[in-house]
Amino acid sequence: MNTIFLYLIRHGSIIEANGKRFIGRTEALLSKRGVEQAGAVRDWLQPREFTRVLCSDLNRTLHTARIVLGERKLPIEAHPELREISLGEWEGISFREIESKYPEEFKARGADIEHWRPPGGESFADCRQRVLGFLNRELAKCHGNVLLAGHAGVNRLILCEALGLPTANLMHIGQDYGCVNIVEFGPERARVHLLNFVPPSSANPGEPEGTERRGAFAR
Repeated sequence: MNTIFLYLIRHGSIIEANGKRFIGRTEALLSKRGVEQAGAVRDWLQPREFTRVLCSDLNRTLHTARIVLGERKLPIEAHPELREISLGEWEGISFREIESKYPEEFKARGADIEHWRPPGGESFADCRQRVLGFLNRELAKCHGNVLLAGHAGVNRLILCEALGLPTANLMHIGQDYGCVNIVEFGPERARVHLLNFVPPSSANPGEPEGTERRGAFAR
């Protein structure tokens, strides 16, 4: 495989109705702040040229990819294989409601974040197999710099693979809204050059990096 630099970004913040909810594959729109965050990533990446642009086919990553791409004349390749983890029957339900109505299941999820599945959904082990199987096939066709607009859970799984971490440790990796990670994939190994960097936007030039601190299941 040629040496590839994967610019792995997380979509901007989203509009959330009635508090924080489990939204894996649930569609959500970027908030005004999310659009600003994507614009900050675009500005920071402006000097870079890309050979391909990948994202999931969910609105929040598609919108982010379009903003970050800017005036570059490249097609955006949206793939269902890059969707966030499926949360099944828990999709759209608030954290508080899940913890209240399903205390045993909520506890089991915390005890085995890698293999536990919500009813009708995926485990992170399932998601890792789906995402990495697709990414490995696609990277074999790539060269140069590749841009991938992803989700928190998906990005963490890719970074776990690059860092040699077990899936059970994925929540130890920060992935704030509008962050940038840079991963070098070479013939022998992967190497992470940048992790969870949030470029300051012109609207919030003094905002500290890594301001989001939620223990989200997935986004």
